[in-house]
Amino acid sequence: FDPRHYLRTHCYSLPKTGPHRLRFLLESVKDLRETLKKKGSTLVVRKGKPEDVVCDLITQLGSVTALVFHEEVREIL
Repeated sequence: FDPRHYLRTHCYSLPKTGPHRLRFLLESVKDLRETLKKKGSTLVVRKGKPEDVVCDLITQLGSVTALVFHEEVREIL
């Protein structure tokens, strides 16, 4: 979870992620973790800036052979 996604927007100071969306995200991650666990896998969840967390996680795991990610699409106004 990137803490920057839970700040307020620059325009109008609205929350980027409201309480209902946050609850949905947390429940979805919990469900995904439980589903993966039933299949003999796991889900690693971290809080922090991805550019920091990913490097730390790769170092911690030590045997990473692939990394898949997506970049947030930003609107052009």
